[in-house]
Amino acid sequence: MKKRDVIVIGAGAAGLFCAAQAGARGRSVEVLDHAKKVGRKILMSGGGRCNFTNMYAGPENFLSENPHFCKSALSRYTQWDFIGLVAEHGIAYHEKTLGQLFCDDSAKDIVNLLLKECDKAGVTLTTRCEIIHIEKGSEGYVLSTSMGEYECESLVIATGGLSMPKLGASPFGYKVAEQFGLKVLPTRAALVPFTLHEKEKQSLAELSGIAVDVYAECNHTTFKEAMLFTHRGLSGPAMLQISSYWEAGDTLSINTMPNQDARELLAQARKETPDALLATCLTKVFPKRMVQTFIELNQWRNVPVKQLSHSECDSIANTLECWQVKPNGTEGYRTAEVTLGGVDTNALSSKTMMAKNVEGLYFIGEVVDVTGWLGGFNFQWAWSSGWAAGQVV
Repeated sequence: MKKRDVIVIGAGAAGLFCAAQAGARGRSVEVLDHAKKVGRKILMSGGGRCNFTNMYAGPENFLSENPHFCKSALSRYTQWDFIGLVAEHGIAYHEKTLGQLFCDDSAKDIVNLLLKECDKAGVTLTTRCEIIHIEKGSEGYVLSTSMGEYECESLVIATGGLSMPKLGASPFGYKVAEQFGLKVLPTRAALVPFTLHEKEKQSLAELSGIAVDVYAECNHTTFKEAMLFTHRGLSGPAMLQISSYWEAGDTLSINTMPNQDARELLAQARKETPDALLATCLTKVFPKRMVQTFIELNQWRNVPVKQLSHSECDSIANTLECWQVKPNGTEGYRTAEVTLGGVDTNALSSKTMMAKNVEGLYFIGEVVDVTGWLGGFNFQWAWSSGWAAGQVV
């Protein structure tokens, strides 16, 4: 029987950071993970450069049944604290857009930072370790694993969500929560591309690879970012963001002209270049392929703009500024960046992340019902929640 003060299950962002914090307090800590390598999701994040936080991270950037829950952890360990740690390790980084911070070189820099912090704090890392059974004993927790038995005072569940099963995602954390009587809220894929119905998919097939800036709106929430047409449907930051607010059956409202008024564009064209074809006028704003597809799809008359009636101009402008798309669904957990839902925050202490009714059992990171926007917010939740638990385990 191996005895530790703290066992952390899950060697991802939240788990490793929590372990380093606890170890730095003098606790004996071991991290167990079933994968061969630690931090696999970190390594592939941000196109291999890891969008490790966001300069503008705040509670308003997170979804949860209890939107107040994340406030305590986020305010006690902020993005500036982690940015300071990144600088301390000499990692070069840059802002890409909208406060998103990426490593200049590689996501490996963030994994190495976490490993160095764990090493400095005397944390033991054990990979390829399957957890067979967990039970609560008089002194804490007893774990049966493929590497033998462990006993610990504090048990931290940092196993992430269901997104990207190829990287080892599993419902393990939710099962542990349920085993100890904690409610798990329904989960679904978030920050995920949309798929389209067959007819619409075929109509837009020619546009695969084209990206345009849009306003994407659904359920009273709007994001202004890029939308990417794919061979399966719609992706890009705007679509990933709005996917967290979309539910099956909902219609997306997409303004393809976020920086210009469509009616003004047409009125100006009728005045200044009345003999120009509609397609010529629209290619000043959109890629040629997109213009051709939208003309065919909406059966607009591709005639000199002076020949278009006011009602035709209105109809064209309405479509461009309020294109209605009803997705068939999403690409699901296979490509989703995060999982919406998870361990009910009402069952946890917002200060320590410990289960209110189960002494010594903690849940941190993505397994909890706190989901950030795209842009480094989910990493910040990993750091903040891991730090909060690390101070007390």
